[in-house]
Amino acid sequence: MQSSLASLILTAATLWPLVAASLDAQQPLGVSSTSPPVAASHSPDAPSWRDDLLTLHRSLVEIPSISYTEGRVAHFLQDYLTQRDYTVWLQPVPQRNNTPGPDEPRFNVLAWKSASPHPSASIVLSSHIDVVPPHIPYGIEPGPITRETRIKGRGSVDAKASVAAQIQALENLLASGHVGRDDVLLLFVVGEEDSGDGMRAFSGFLDAMDPRPQFDAVIFGEPTENKLACGHKGGLFCGLTARGVAGHSGYPWLGKSANGLMINALAKILNTDLGSDDLFGNTTVNVGILDGGVAANVIAENSFAKLAIRVAIGPQDDGGKIVWDRVLAILNEVDPEAFTLTCSHDYGVVKTNCDVDGFEVAVMNYGTDIPNLKGSHTRYLYGPGSILVAHGDNENLTVADLETAVEGFQKLILHALSN
Repeated sequence: MQSSLASLILTAATLWPLVAASLDAQQPLGVSSTSPPVAASHSPDAPSWRDDLLTLHRSLVEIPSISYTEGRVAHFLQDYLTQRDYTVWLQPVPQRNNTPGPDEPRFNVLAWKSASPHPSASIVLSSHIDVVPPHIPYGIEPGPITRETRIKGRGSVDAKASVAAQIQALENLLASGHVGRDDVLLLFVVGEEDSGDGMRAFSGFLDAMDPRPQFDAVIFGEPTENKLACGHKGGLFCGLTARGVAGHSGYPWLGKSANGLMINALAKILNTDLGSDDLFGNTTVNVGILDGGVAANVIAENSFAKLAIRVAIGPQDDGGKIVWDRVLAILNEVDPEAFTLTCSHDYGVVKTNCDVDGFEVAVMNYGTDIPNLKGSHTRYLYGPGSILVAHGDNENLTVADLETAVEGFQKLILHALSN
Protein backbone atom coordinates (compact mmCIF):
# COMPACT_ATOMS: atom_id res chain seq x y z
CA MET A 1 0.00 0.00 0.00
CA GLN A 2 1.26 3.48 -0.80
CA SER A 3 2.77 5.61 1.90
CA SER A 4 -0.21 7.99 1.82
CA LEU A 5 -1.87 5.69 4.34
CA ALA A 6 0.30 7.44 6.89
CA SER A 7 -1.78 10.53 6.22
CA LEU A 8 -4.88 8.42 6.69
CA ILE A 9 -3.91 7.60 10.25
CA LEU A 10 -2.61 11.08 11.04
CA THR A 11 -5.81 12.79 9.92
CA ALA A 12 -8.10 10.38 11.76
CA ALA A 13 -8.72 12.79 14.61
CA THR A 14 -10.17 15.37 12.25
CA LEU A 15 -12.39 12.83 10.53
CA TRP A 16 -13.71 11.21 13.69
CA PRO A 17 -13.78 13.14 16.98
CA LEU A 18 -13.65 9.91 18.96
CA VAL A 19 -10.41 8.72 17.44
CA ALA A 20 -8.14 10.51 19.89
CA ALA A 21 -9.46 8.36 22.69
CA SER A 22 -9.29 5.22 20.60
CA LEU A 23 -5.63 5.74 19.82
CA ASP A 24 -4.81 4.44 23.28
CA ALA A 25 -4.64 1.33 21.16
CA GLN A 26 -1.77 -0.37 22.88
CA GLN A 27 -3.26 -0.23 26.35
CA PRO A 28 -5.16 -3.27 27.69
CA LEU A 29 -8.72 -2.24 28.50
CA GLY A 30 -9.63 -4.72 31.16
CA VAL A 31 -10.86 -7.41 28.80
CA SER A 32 -9.10 -10.71 29.24
CA SER A 33 -7.06 -11.60 26.17
CA THR A 34 -7.84 -15.29 26.50
CA SER A 35 -10.58 -17.53 27.76
CA PRO A 36 -9.71 -20.57 29.84
CA PRO A 37 -7.72 -22.79 27.49
CA VAL A 38 -9.47 -25.58 25.67
CA ALA A 39 -8.60 -29.12 26.64
CA ALA A 40 -5.05 -29.90 25.67
CA SER A 41 -4.65 -31.99 22.56
CA HIS A 42 -2.28 -34.92 22.41
CA SER A 43 -3.36 -36.04 18.94
CA PRO A 44 -0.34 -36.95 16.79
CA ASP A 45 -1.79 -34.97 13.88
CA ALA A 46 -2.19 -31.77 15.90
CA PRO A 47 -0.20 -28.78 14.63
CA SER A 48 1.90 -27.00 17.23
CA TRP A 49 -0.40 -23.96 17.07
CA ARG A 50 -3.69 -25.83 17.61
CA ASP A 51 -4.19 -24.71 21.21
CA ASP A 52 -3.49 -21.08 20.32
CA LEU A 53 -6.01 -21.22 17.48
CA LEU A 54 -8.75 -22.90 19.49
CA THR A 55 -8.28 -20.65 22.51
CA LEU A 56 -8.53 -17.53 20.34
CA HIS A 57 -11.59 -18.90 18.57
CA ARG A 58 -13.25 -19.69 21.88
CA SER A 59 -12.52 -16.22 23.25
CA LEU A 60 -14.10 -14.58 20.22
CA VAL A 61 -17.22 -16.73 20.21
CA GLU A 62 -17.79 -16.28 23.95
CA ILE A 63 -18.12 -12.51 23.53
CA PRO A 64 -21.61 -11.53 22.28
CA SER A 65 -21.31 -9.18 19.31
CA ILE A 66 -24.65 -8.95 17.53
CA SER A 67 -24.53 -6.19 14.92
CA TYR A 68 -24.27 -2.72 16.54
CA THR A 69 -23.01 -4.22 19.84
CA GLU A 70 -19.47 -5.08 18.76
CA GLY A 71 -17.53 -2.89 21.21
CA ARG A 72 -16.39 -5.63 23.59
CA VAL A 73 -15.03 -7.93 20.90
CA ALA A 74 -13.16 -5.02 19.29
CA HIS A 75 -11.52 -4.19 22.61
CA PHE A 76 -10.67 -7.86 23.12
CA LEU A 77 -8.88 -7.99 19.76
CA GLN A 78 -7.11 -4.75 20.58
CA ASP A 79 -5.75 -6.27 23.78
CA TYR A 80 -4.97 -9.67 22.23
CA LEU A 81 -3.07 -8.27 19.27
CA THR A 82 -1.24 -5.60 21.26
CA GLN A 83 0.14 -8.30 23.55
CA ARG A 84 1.50 -10.02 20.42
CA ASP A 85 3.47 -6.98 19.29
CA TYR A 86 0.96 -5.58 16.80
CA THR A 87 0.27 -1.92 16.43
CA VAL A 88 -3.52 -1.60 16.74
CA TRP A 89 -5.83 1.20 15.75
CA LEU A 90 -9.55 1.28 16.51
CA GLN A 91 -11.52 3.15 13.86
CA PRO A 92 -14.78 4.50 15.34
CA VAL A 93 -17.90 3.63 13.37
CA PRO A 94 -21.01 5.71 14.12
CA GLN A 95 -23.87 4.00 15.90
CA ARG A 96 -27.26 3.97 14.16
CA ASN A 97 -30.61 5.00 15.61
CA ASN A 98 -33.00 2.30 16.76
CA THR A 99 -30.30 -0.36 17.02
CA PRO A 100 -29.58 -2.78 19.90
CA GLY A 101 -26.68 -0.76 21.35
CA PRO A 102 -27.41 2.92 20.62
CA ASP A 103 -25.00 4.14 23.31
CA GLU A 104 -22.26 1.55 22.80
CA PRO A 105 -19.14 2.67 20.91
CA ARG A 106 -18.27 0.55 17.89
CA PHE A 107 -14.93 0.14 16.18
CA ASN A 108 -13.27 -1.45 13.20
CA VAL A 109 -9.97 -3.05 14.21
CA LEU A 110 -6.83 -2.39 12.15
CA ALA A 111 -3.58 -4.11 13.14
CA TRP A 112 -0.13 -4.46 11.65
CA LYS A 113 2.96 -6.17 12.98
CA SER A 114 5.45 -3.45 12.17
CA ALA A 115 6.57 -1.10 14.93
CA SER A 116 5.91 1.73 12.53
CA PRO A 117 3.01 3.97 13.64
CA HIS A 118 1.67 3.80 10.09
CA PRO A 119 0.85 0.64 8.09
CA SER A 120 2.44 0.15 4.68
CA ALA A 121 1.04 -3.29 3.86
CA SER A 122 0.15 -4.38 0.34
CA ILE A 123 -2.06 -7.30 1.44
CA VAL A 124 -5.15 -7.10 3.68
CA LEU A 125 -6.71 -9.95 5.65
CA SER A 126 -10.28 -8.98 6.45
CA SER A 127 -13.39 -10.41 8.06
CA HIS A 128 -16.21 -9.16 10.29
CA ILE A 129 -16.67 -9.31 14.05
CA ASP A 130 -20.44 -8.83 14.21
CA VAL A 131 -22.88 -11.75 14.21
CA VAL A 132 -26.60 -12.30 13.68
CA PRO A 133 -28.93 -12.68 16.68
CA PRO A 134 -29.43 -14.38 19.01
CA HIS A 135 -26.25 -14.99 20.95
CA ILE A 136 -25.61 -18.73 21.34
CA PRO A 137 -23.01 -19.74 23.98
CA TYR A 138 -19.77 -21.42 22.99
CA GLY A 139 -19.70 -25.20 23.21
CA ILE A 140 -17.19 -27.91 22.34
CA GLU A 141 -17.55 -31.68 22.37
CA PRO A 142 -16.12 -33.26 25.54
CA GLY A 143 -13.01 -35.37 25.54
CA PRO A 144 -9.60 -35.09 23.90
CA ILE A 145 -9.43 -32.63 21.04
CA THR A 146 -9.11 -34.21 17.59
CA ARG A 147 -9.66 -32.94 14.07
CA GLU A 148 -13.20 -34.31 14.26
CA THR A 149 -14.09 -32.43 17.45
CA ARG A 150 -17.08 -30.19 16.81
CA ILE A 151 -17.40 -26.61 18.09
CA LYS A 152 -20.64 -24.64 18.21
CA GLY A 153 -21.92 -21.20 19.14
CA ARG A 154 -22.97 -18.00 17.45
CA GLY A 155 -20.15 -16.77 15.27
CA SER A 156 -18.29 -20.08 15.54
CA VAL A 157 -18.58 -20.15 11.75
CA ASP A 158 -19.72 -16.72 10.57
CA ALA A 159 -17.27 -15.18 10.83
CA LYS A 160 -15.19 -15.49 13.99
CA ALA A 161 -13.75 -18.70 12.57
CA SER A 162 -12.23 -16.65 9.76
CA VAL A 163 -10.97 -13.99 12.19
CA ALA A 164 -9.16 -16.59 14.30
CA ALA A 165 -7.80 -18.49 11.30
CA GLN A 166 -6.53 -15.32 9.63
CA ILE A 167 -4.68 -14.20 12.74
CA GLN A 168 -3.14 -17.64 13.22
CA ALA A 169 -2.14 -17.86 9.55
CA LEU A 170 -0.35 -14.52 9.73
CA GLU A 171 1.36 -15.45 12.98
CA ASN A 172 2.62 -18.69 11.43
CA LEU A 173 4.01 -16.95 8.35
CA LEU A 174 5.68 -14.25 10.42
CA ALA A 175 7.27 -16.84 12.69
CA SER A 176 8.61 -18.80 9.71
CA GLY A 177 9.93 -15.68 8.00
CA HIS A 178 7.82 -16.22 4.86
CA VAL A 179 6.26 -12.76 5.17
CA GLY A 180 7.70 -9.51 6.40
CA ARG A 181 6.35 -7.43 9.25
CA ASP A 182 5.19 -4.73 6.82
CA ASP A 183 3.49 -7.03 4.31
CA VAL A 184 0.02 -7.67 5.76
CA LEU A 185 -2.67 -5.56 7.43
CA LEU A 186 -5.43 -7.10 9.54
CA LEU A 187 -8.84 -5.45 9.12
CA PHE A 188 -11.83 -6.65 11.15
CA VAL A 189 -15.00 -4.67 10.60
CA VAL A 190 -18.39 -4.22 12.25
CA GLY A 191 -21.88 -4.23 10.77
CA GLU A 192 -21.42 -6.70 7.92
CA GLU A 193 -24.49 -8.72 8.84
CA ASP A 194 -26.79 -5.71 8.58
CA SER A 195 -25.82 -2.62 6.62
CA GLY A 196 -22.12 -3.07 5.89
CA ASP A 197 -21.45 0.24 7.60
CA GLY A 198 -18.11 -0.85 9.04
CA MET A 199 -16.49 -1.58 5.68
CA ARG A 200 -18.19 1.44 4.14
CA ALA A 201 -16.64 3.58 6.88
CA PHE A 202 -13.17 2.18 6.19
CA SER A 203 -13.59 2.62 2.43
CA GLY A 204 -14.82 6.17 2.97
CA PHE A 205 -11.78 6.83 5.13
CA LEU A 206 -9.55 5.80 2.22
CA ASP A 207 -11.59 7.95 -0.17
CA ALA A 208 -10.75 11.01 1.94
CA MET A 209 -7.04 10.59 1.16
CA ASP A 210 -5.38 12.25 -1.83
CA PRO A 211 -4.02 10.18 -3.41
CA ARG A 212 -6.21 7.31 -2.25
CA PRO A 213 -4.17 4.45 -0.70
CA GLN A 214 -4.30 1.28 -2.76
CA PHE A 215 -3.79 -2.35 -1.75
CA ASP A 216 -2.57 -5.09 -4.07
CA ALA A 217 -4.97 -7.72 -2.72
CA VAL A 218 -7.65 -8.19 -0.06
CA ILE A 219 -8.47 -11.66 1.27
CA PHE A 220 -12.02 -11.68 2.67
CA GLY A 221 -12.91 -14.31 5.27
CA GLU A 222 -16.41 -15.81 5.07
CA PRO A 223 -17.74 -19.38 5.33
CA THR A 224 -16.99 -21.09 2.01
CA GLU A 225 -16.34 -24.63 3.33
CA ASN A 226 -12.66 -23.89 2.67
CA LYS A 227 -13.34 -23.64 -1.06
CA LEU A 228 -11.96 -20.67 -2.94
CA ALA A 229 -14.91 -18.67 -4.21
CA CYS A 230 -15.04 -17.43 -7.79
CA GLY A 231 -17.57 -14.85 -6.66
CA HIS A 232 -20.95 -14.43 -5.08
CA LYS A 233 -24.41 -13.23 -6.01
CA GLY A 234 -25.35 -9.60 -5.79
CA GLY A 235 -28.19 -8.24 -3.72
CA LEU A 236 -31.24 -6.02 -3.80
CA PHE A 237 -32.87 -5.31 -0.43
CA CYS A 238 -36.24 -3.59 -0.47
CA GLY A 239 -39.39 -2.70 1.38
CA LEU A 240 -42.59 -2.98 -0.70
CA THR A 241 -45.77 -1.16 0.31
CA ALA A 242 -49.21 -1.60 -1.28
CA ARG A 243 -51.99 0.94 -0.70
CA GLY A 244 -55.66 0.00 -1.02
CA VAL A 245 -59.05 1.28 0.05
CA ALA A 246 -60.61 0.01 3.28
CA GLY A 247 -64.17 -1.25 3.41
CA HIS A 248 -66.47 -4.00 4.64
CA SER A 249 -65.33 -7.45 3.62
CA GLY A 250 -68.87 -8.37 2.54
CA TYR A 251 -68.69 -5.75 -0.22
CA PRO A 252 -65.23 -6.17 -1.69
CA TRP A 253 -66.13 -4.25 -4.86
CA LEU A 254 -66.49 -1.09 -2.77
CA GLY A 255 -62.88 -1.23 -1.59
CA LYS A 256 -59.46 -2.24 -2.84
CA SER A 257 -57.52 -4.89 -0.95
CA ALA A 258 -53.87 -3.99 -0.39
CA ASN A 259 -53.27 -7.58 0.65
CA GLY A 260 -54.79 -8.87 -2.58
CA LEU A 261 -52.59 -6.53 -4.59
CA MET A 262 -49.53 -7.61 -2.61
CA ILE A 263 -50.26 -11.31 -3.07
CA ASN A 264 -50.72 -10.90 -6.82
CA ALA A 265 -47.55 -8.85 -7.15
CA LEU A 266 -45.42 -11.21 -5.08
CA ALA A 267 -46.71 -14.22 -7.03
CA LYS A 268 -45.63 -12.58 -10.29
CA ILE A 269 -42.26 -11.58 -8.88
CA LEU A 270 -41.59 -15.07 -7.55
CA ASN A 271 -42.55 -16.70 -10.85
CA THR A 272 -40.60 -14.37 -13.14
CA ASP A 273 -37.02 -14.93 -14.29
CA LEU A 274 -35.50 -11.71 -12.99
CA GLY A 275 -32.09 -12.64 -14.37
CA SER A 276 -29.94 -15.75 -14.64
CA ASP A 277 -26.37 -16.67 -15.47
CA ASP A 278 -24.52 -19.90 -16.26
CA LEU A 279 -22.07 -19.36 -13.38
CA PHE A 280 -24.25 -17.68 -10.74
CA GLY A 281 -27.57 -19.43 -11.44
CA ASN A 282 -30.96 -17.78 -11.01
CA THR A 283 -31.90 -14.57 -9.25
CA THR A 284 -33.94 -15.60 -6.19
CA VAL A 285 -36.42 -13.70 -4.05
CA ASN A 286 -37.05 -14.19 -0.34
CA VAL A 287 -40.16 -12.59 1.17
CA GLY A 288 -38.81 -12.26 4.70
CA ILE A 289 -41.60 -10.14 6.22
CA LEU A 290 -45.26 -9.90 5.15
CA ASP A 291 -47.82 -7.86 7.05
CA GLY A 292 -51.10 -6.17 6.22
CA GLY A 293 -54.66 -5.39 7.25
CA VAL A 294 -56.30 -4.87 10.62
CA ALA A 295 -59.04 -7.52 10.81
CA ALA A 296 -60.43 -10.46 8.84
CA ASN A 297 -63.69 -8.62 8.07
CA VAL A 298 -62.02 -5.40 6.89
CA ILE A 299 -60.65 -4.88 3.39
CA ALA A 300 -56.93 -4.23 3.93
CA GLU A 301 -55.94 -0.64 3.31
CA ASN A 302 -52.19 -1.23 3.66
CA SER A 303 -49.84 -4.14 3.12
CA PHE A 304 -46.08 -4.38 3.59
CA ALA A 305 -43.40 -6.86 2.53
CA LYS A 306 -39.66 -6.94 3.01
CA LEU A 307 -37.67 -8.59 0.23
CA ALA A 308 -34.13 -9.92 -0.05
CA ILE A 309 -33.31 -10.56 -3.69
CA ARG A 310 -30.11 -12.44 -4.55
CA VAL A 311 -29.05 -11.05 -7.90
CA ALA A 312 -27.45 -13.49 -10.38
CA ILE A 313 -26.55 -11.01 -13.12
CA GLY A 314 -23.95 -8.33 -13.57
CA PRO A 315 -22.20 -6.07 -13.86
CA GLN A 316 -21.48 -5.43 -10.20
CA ASP A 317 -22.40 -1.76 -10.36
CA ASP A 318 -25.60 -2.18 -12.40
CA GLY A 319 -26.92 -5.74 -11.96
CA GLY A 320 -29.01 -4.81 -8.94
CA LYS A 321 -30.53 -1.82 -10.74
CA ILE A 322 -31.48 -4.03 -13.70
CA VAL A 323 -33.39 -6.36 -11.38
CA TRP A 324 -34.92 -3.36 -9.58
CA ASP A 325 -36.33 -2.11 -12.90
CA ARG A 326 -37.75 -5.56 -13.67
CA VAL A 327 -39.52 -5.70 -10.31
CA LEU A 328 -40.93 -2.20 -10.87
CA ALA A 329 -42.29 -3.29 -14.25
CA ILE A 330 -44.15 -6.16 -12.58
CA LEU A 331 -45.61 -3.84 -9.95
CA ASN A 332 -46.81 -1.40 -12.60
CA GLU A 333 -48.41 -4.27 -14.49
CA VAL A 334 -50.38 -5.31 -11.39
CA ASP A 335 -51.39 -1.76 -10.46
CA PRO A 336 -49.54 1.36 -11.63
CA GLU A 337 -50.62 3.43 -8.61
CA ALA A 338 -50.74 1.11 -5.62
CA PHE A 339 -47.10 0.24 -4.94
CA THR A 340 -44.05 1.92 -3.46
CA LEU A 341 -40.72 0.08 -3.69
CA THR A 342 -37.94 1.43 -1.46
CA CYS A 343 -34.54 -0.28 -1.68
CA SER A 344 -31.66 0.38 0.71
CA HIS A 345 -28.83 -0.90 -1.48
CA ASP A 346 -28.22 -2.94 -4.59
CA TYR A 347 -25.38 -4.48 -6.55
CA GLY A 348 -24.81 -7.13 -9.19
CA VAL A 349 -22.72 -10.28 -9.05
CA VAL A 350 -19.33 -9.93 -7.38
CA LYS A 351 -16.45 -11.75 -9.05
CA THR A 352 -13.37 -12.82 -7.11
CA ASN A 353 -10.08 -14.46 -8.05
CA CYS A 354 -10.21 -18.26 -7.83
CA ASP A 355 -7.23 -18.99 -10.07
CA VAL A 356 -5.00 -20.36 -7.33
CA ASP A 357 -3.60 -23.88 -7.33
CA GLY A 358 -4.58 -26.28 -4.56
CA PHE A 359 -8.18 -25.17 -3.91
CA GLU A 360 -11.59 -26.47 -4.80
CA VAL A 361 -13.67 -23.63 -6.20
CA ALA A 362 -17.31 -22.62 -5.80
CA VAL A 363 -19.76 -19.74 -6.18
CA MET A 364 -21.56 -18.36 -3.13
CA ASN A 365 -25.24 -17.33 -3.00
CA TYR A 366 -24.85 -14.87 -0.13
CA GLY A 367 -23.56 -11.31 0.02
CA THR A 368 -20.37 -9.99 1.61
CA ASP A 369 -18.53 -6.76 2.34
CA ILE A 370 -16.48 -7.12 -0.84
CA PRO A 371 -18.42 -4.51 -2.85
CA ASN A 372 -18.28 -2.08 0.09
CA LEU A 373 -14.49 -1.72 -0.20
CA LYS A 374 -13.73 0.32 -3.29
CA GLY A 375 -10.48 -0.04 -5.16
CA SER A 376 -8.70 -1.95 -7.90
CA HIS A 377 -7.21 -4.61 -5.61
CA THR A 378 -7.40 -8.32 -6.39
CA ARG A 379 -10.18 -9.91 -4.32
CA TYR A 380 -10.22 -13.35 -2.75
CA LEU A 381 -13.07 -14.98 -0.81
CA TYR A 382 -12.36 -17.96 1.44
CA GLY A 383 -13.02 -19.31 4.92
CA PRO A 384 -13.96 -22.21 7.20
CA GLY A 385 -17.41 -23.61 7.89
CA SER A 386 -20.64 -23.84 5.95
CA ILE A 387 -23.05 -20.99 5.30
CA LEU A 388 -25.83 -23.59 5.51
CA VAL A 389 -25.55 -23.62 9.32
CA ALA A 390 -24.09 -20.15 9.83
CA HIS A 391 -27.29 -18.33 10.83
CA GLY A 392 -29.07 -21.26 12.45
CA ASP A 393 -29.35 -22.51 16.01
CA ASN A 394 -26.86 -25.28 15.22
CA GLU A 395 -24.02 -23.13 13.93
CA ASN A 396 -20.92 -25.31 14.19
CA LEU A 397 -17.72 -26.50 12.56
CA THR A 398 -14.90 -28.93 13.30
CA VAL A 399 -11.34 -28.42 14.45
CA ALA A 400 -10.29 -29.70 11.03
CA ASP A 401 -12.28 -26.91 9.38
CA LEU A 402 -10.38 -24.30 11.40
CA GLU A 403 -6.95 -25.86 10.87
CA THR A 404 -7.49 -26.32 7.14
CA ALA A 405 -8.50 -22.65 6.92
CA VAL A 406 -5.26 -21.55 8.57
CA GLU A 407 -3.34 -23.45 5.91
CA GLY A 408 -5.58 -22.05 3.18
CA PHE A 409 -5.15 -18.46 4.31
CA GLN A 410 -1.38 -18.99 4.40
CA LYS A 411 -1.45 -20.19 0.79
CA LEU A 412 -3.53 -17.20 -0.28
CA ILE A 413 -1.26 -14.70 1.49
CA LEU A 414 1.82 -16.15 -0.18
CA HIS A 415 0.07 -16.29 -3.56
CA ALA A 416 -1.03 -12.67 -3.25
CA LEU A 417 2.44 -11.52 -2.27
CA SER A 418 4.02 -13.41 -5.18
CA ASN A 419 1.71 -11.63 -7.61
